[in-house]
Amino acid sequence: MSSEIIVSRPHYDSRVHQKSPPLEQEVPQPSSGSATAGYRSAKYTPAEWFSNYQAILAQAGTNHRDAQNIQLESRTLSQDTEAAALKTQATGTRLLGERLQEIHSWKSELQRHIELLQADTESLLMVKKRLERALDATETPFAIATDNLTCRARRLGAELVRDTVEEELLKEVDLIRSIQALLKKTAAQVVAQIKRNRSAQQTLEMDWSDKCQAYSFDDACGRNNNMSPDTQQHPSSATMQEHVSTPSSWTKFTQDNLSMALQEDHATKSLRMLVEQMLQDTTEDLRVQCASVDRAFSLRCEDLIEAKTQLEMKLAQTLEQIGSQEKNIEVLQRAVHNKEAPLRVAQSRLYLRSLRPNMELCRDQPQLSLEGEVRQIDASLESLKQKLSEARSSLSRLEESRMALEKDISCKTNSLFIEREKCMIHRKRYPTVSVLSGY
Repeated sequence: MSSEIIVSRPHYDSRVHQKSPPLEQEVPQPSSGSATAGYRSAKYTPAEWFSNYQAILAQAGTNHRDAQNIQLESRTLSQDTEAAALKTQATGTRLLGERLQEIHSWKSELQRHIELLQADTESLLMVKKRLERALDATETPFAIATDNLTCRARRLGAELVRDTVEEELLKEVDLIRSIQALLKKTAAQVVAQIKRNRSAQQTLEMDWSDKCQAYSFDDACGRNNNMSPDTQQHPSSATMQEHVSTPSSWTKFTQDNLSMALQEDHATKSLRMLVEQMLQDTTEDLRVQCASVDRAFSLRCEDLIEAKTQLEMKLAQTLEQIGSQEKNIEVLQRAVHNKEAPLRVAQSRLYLRSLRPNMELCRDQPQLSLEGEVRQIDASLESLKQKLSEARSSLSRLEESRMALEKDISCKTNSLFIEREKCMIHRKRYPTVSVLSGY
């Protein structure tokens, strides 16, 4: 305050000095006190002197009161801060204890789910091996079915037919292929589930490990007090808390991990039930289809035996008919030959009568009779030749039938050999239910 008063005077004089015109432009005025003007300008007035020391006294009084207030507030603040520090420390210790209990609870829950996921993974590994064995077991039925189709492809002639056996074998092949695809797909699902289980287990183990470390740190924090020798100042520790999780996000993180583990556990149980049911269904489907194929083979063999018997009977009839037709052809040939002499006689008579001269060339009764006789013989010959041609055609067809019957009998004999000796015997190697189920 005093410095401001002391300084204010020269500022006042300087402003007056700056506003006054230059000396060379002033018009000197005669004055009796002009010689002492400079001495008077450097002095304070009594009012200013009084004002200056009064201001100093007021400022000193104010500073004294401020100092007393600050001392009183400092004692109060010291007592309050000490009590607040003790209270805050006690609250922190209590909260650390509660936090330790919470961490321990979550650690136990994480450990339980880790063990559960590990057991699920081991069970899925066993399921995977069972699926692989079931997949390998389907190779035998597939080889049997394809071998049956290959053997039946060697049937001869009209026996190469798409019959019920063929359809059932093709159904069996398609069924085996679809089951193999299903087993491979299910095995891939099991492998994927195993990976998800291990990933979830790894997440839980990392969370469990983090909580173990956090428990250790919080336990050490809870044991620290004002008398602990290993405590020290870390001024930057408070600023590090800006990038950590909140209690709600911390709890949600573990809950999400446990929820994911539970989800994978439910998915594992559902997948195991699905695999078990699928293996039962596929095994039953294969055995049912195997029975259908075997039944179709039996019926086909019965049909072949019946057809072969009928063909053999028809062959015997055909051979008998061939003999009869050969005799009939001989009779017709003699009949045609017997008509040649009468025809020559009638034609010779007509020729000789055609040589009659002039008016003697008359169409009389003998002429008409001879012409009718020739036409009759020609018609008879035509009928006999037509019938002979039909008999020969019939004989040719009978021979063709005989050849066809003999060929068909041979084909059916070959087919019967393939069905009974090649296919049905091979099918006795079909796997059992336990093998198809993956055991």
